[in-house]
Amino acid sequence: MKYIIILALKDIRLLIRDVRSAVILFLTPVILILVLGITLGEGFGEKADERVRITILNLDRGLPAGVDFPEKSWAEVVLDDLTATPDIRVELLQSRAEAERLINRSRRAAVLVLAPDFSERMHRCSFMSQGDPPPLNPLGRDGVRLDVLGVQLLVDPTQPVSAAIIEQVAQVTLLRVVVPWMIGRAFERVGDEPFMAFVAERLQQVRPIPPLVLQELDPVVQKLLVNLTQDPEFVALVAAEFTRSDPVRAVGDAAVVQRRSAEFRRAVHRAFQNRELLARVGRDIAFGEVLTPAVRREVGPRVQEGVAELFSNYNFRARTWSELVKSDPRLPQRGNRVSFRDTAGSGWIGRGALRYQLLVPAYTVLFMFFLVLSGGWLFVTERTCHTLVRLRVAPLSDSQILLGKLLPCLAVSLFQGWFLVACGRWIFGMNWGSEPAYVLLVLGATSWAAAGLTLLVASLARTETQVSLFGTLLVLLLGGVSGALMPRELMPEQMKTLSLLTPPAWSLEAISHIMAQPQPDPLRVGGACLVLLAFGTAFLLLARWCMDLRS
Repeated sequence: MKYIIILALKDIRLLIRDVRSAVILFLTPVILILVLGITLGEGFGEKADERVRITILNLDRGLPAGVDFPEKSWAEVVLDDLTATPDIRVELLQSRAEAERLINRSRRAAVLVLAPDFSERMHRCSFMSQGDPPPLNPLGRDGVRLDVLGVQLLVDPTQPVSAAIIEQVAQVTLLRVVVPWMIGRAFERVGDEPFMAFVAERLQQVRPIPPLVLQELDPVVQKLLVNLTQDPEFVALVAAEFTRSDPVRAVGDAAVVQRRSAEFRRAVHRAFQNRELLARVGRDIAFGEVLTPAVRREVGPRVQEGVAELFSNYNFRARTWSELVKSDPRLPQRGNRVSFRDTAGSGWIGRGALRYQLLVPAYTVLFMFFLVLSGGWLFVTERTCHTLVRLRVAPLSDSQILLGKLLPCLAVSLFQGWFLVACGRWIFGMNWGSEPAYVLLVLGATSWAAAGLTLLVASLARTETQVSLFGTLLVLLLGGVSGALMPRELMPEQMKTLSLLTPPAWSLEAISHIMAQPQPDPLRVGGACLVLLAFGTAFLLLARWCMDLRS
């Protein structure tokens, strides 16, 4: 054991003195992460989302008291309409300062701001010109007048096209929400008592009543006279009145009225054909007197029903767009509504950005396997200087020599992993999840696999050129297949499965699970560590079998 430790300390001193190895193992990954973190966009590592993103700041305080429609605030109705469209994703902000910051930094082309009184203004929208509270007209030449509804559109002047698209989407949604509401409210007024009273009041101004109107009433008057004169009760009423005025002639006069009713009706008919006569008859009658309260109560509902039947392709009693046009409603999709997450980080390097959650673990794991270059170069130097031949003479077995070479590689790899973890936290603002100790455990198992692969490559390579070629190609191949060079989330499912044939994939899979879950599964993490340990052990056994200690 003493000789193994001496051999390990000797190799550690050689590794520490090798500036080239130190740069590759410690500085290069930090610099590479820094450069990529600055140059990559905000959406790096996320699956492409082809939906139109509508960013909204909802300040609406809700419906006025005593309102029975809608069941939720008008702001929620607007959000439901937007999210019912599959190609639209609504992103909700929490403060105006956040909205202005996104616009000022050109991170959003436009932000819709719903004012605190948005629901109140929406509820006042009407085709009516008078009311309590005073109605609002939100419709203008270009669609909905946003200022009337209390909607403000914050626009980035450097992105006019995207901002225009967002504005048009908002216009369509607001039209779908406000127009049915205004039509439904207006249709309720058609034929109701206030409406019919208003019509009667307006018709009171039509004086005298036009002769043509009275002339067209002739058929109705004729029917009334026929029914009246033939009704026995009416005949009895006439006889009673005649008796009251002249009992002697009462019976004879009543019989005359009954016998001559046809002539009377014809005389009335001829009178109704005489427009000059009708003009004199109607000079003291206003047109509105025809619409008595009883008439209004009977006619009003029929007017509403008639309008509804005339335009039966639409439901003017509706309050929503789908009911208005008689179509199936589109239900809001909760997956289309998300809260804003600031994934850009802070400062010029974007410290704390979401992209570092992908870059730091990926390049930490990747560069841990770059140990094959340093370890390989060290082994080749041992061969070139014939040190291995001298070790062969020493009282050490081949396994002990291999262990002496393994320990410094393992120590350097562990230090490298934990160093990059610390840099990820302090420099890039990384969040390693609720159980960072699990991360250190995974990196320890990864170091074992990296050290085993290092000895395997070293046992096969004979020159530094071979180490550089074999080692670099091998590490890049592992990085590409495992998902270290490209986020695993963007890989096809078949490729994800195939990548599990590489040690870095297991390491990245475990670290991603630790960072994503509030309570990581110990069995899942432990299973990944066991696989990494198995990889390292297999590499060591192959290295022991391939190593030619006599060269």
